[in-house]
Amino acid sequence: MACVKCGIDVLKEQANKIEGLKIGLITNYTAVDVNLRSTIDILNEVGKLRCLFSPEHGVRGDLQAGVHVLDYVDERTGIKVYSLYGQTKKPTAEMLKDVDVLIFDIQDVGVRYYTYLYTMAYAMEAASELDKKFMVLDRPNPIGGLQVEGNVLDTRFSSFVGMYPIPIRYGLTIGELALLINEEFGIGCDVEVIAMEGWKRDMYYDETGLLWINPSPNIPSLDAAVLYSGTCLFEGTNISEGRGTTRPFEIIGAPWLDPYKLADEMNQKGLSGVIFRPVHFVPYFSKHKNELCKGVQIHVTDRKRVNAVEVGIRLLYTIVKMSGENFKWVAPSGDSRHYFIDYLAGTDELRLMKYEENELVEKWKNQSEEFKMTKEKYHIYQ
Repeated sequence: MACVKCGIDVLKEQANKIEGLKIGLITNYTAVDVNLRSTIDILNEVGKLRCLFSPEHGVRGDLQAGVHVLDYVDERTGIKVYSLYGQTKKPTAEMLKDVDVLIFDIQDVGVRYYTYLYTMAYAMEAASELDKKFMVLDRPNPIGGLQVEGNVLDTRFSSFVGMYPIPIRYGLTIGELALLINEEFGIGCDVEVIAMEGWKRDMYYDETGLLWINPSPNIPSLDAAVLYSGTCLFEGTNISEGRGTTRPFEIIGAPWLDPYKLADEMNQKGLSGVIFRPVHFVPYFSKHKNELCKGVQIHVTDRKRVNAVEVGIRLLYTIVKMSGENFKWVAPSGDSRHYFIDYLAGTDELRLMKYEENELVEKWKNQSEEFKMTKEKYHIYQ
């Protein structure tokens, strides 16, 4: 098995790149070297670490999805932590006044919905505006760098779960994506990617030789990461996506569904790389907390053949038909102008069901194919 060296492992050998620079670090608990030593501790020793910046879930990963992060002092290092997931999503001039270089080191999951991507993008904007260097310590895309899936986001539906016109599954590492965002969307930041050593585009995470750390609290396995690009769409509905169970994004259900009929209908579709099993489950938090739910578990039989976005679309269409009046879209709330599903899908055509199931699948496949030519310009790895 390969043993990939992540950006932090490479930077340790090239510490001259940050010698004498005052560092601001955007990071969380996933940022470790090959021996699981924290990037925070490493940079605190080899560089001048001035402050930390927290994305969703907190620097130490102690917060659930959607919970706002407050500014605080990191108890281990005594370093100030600024929240980038609360009232402020973009570093301010005051936060960066004592910083020469902003370093980003967070494990991505390879899917457009992930808020870490936009924490990075906002930080790149701030770095550009304030003439600061921006450095990305690259990490593997856990679901590989070849496959591209899903529609390209319509910018009318830009949000913190999808800001840019990219597909749902974009097939780039976080460093490659930073280069694409910087160039294609005109940020104009002085960005440098500290590339990995040993990573190949066809690698999934368990082929890297690296130990798995949950990229966020509800992505507990590689199978969950593979399916997330499709099953996360259920966050925009009143159907449980398995939060509050041990199999989030692998289990989908609701109290009123017939799990046997649902599994049969989905298996009859002959979707590649997956098989559906009827399940009963009780979420211990999130939707339908402490209620018996019935639905399916999606078992991955061949991850390199799974088209997870198609799985999500076809499962959603099937559940809508089976649910009747029980089914609901999560309604707009607060300052939201659109339904949450429209932000996730990057379009309203899924919610409005403007197309038949097969038509929508084909339309989105065509958009992802078109994106491949753009993304190939930013490939660092073969």
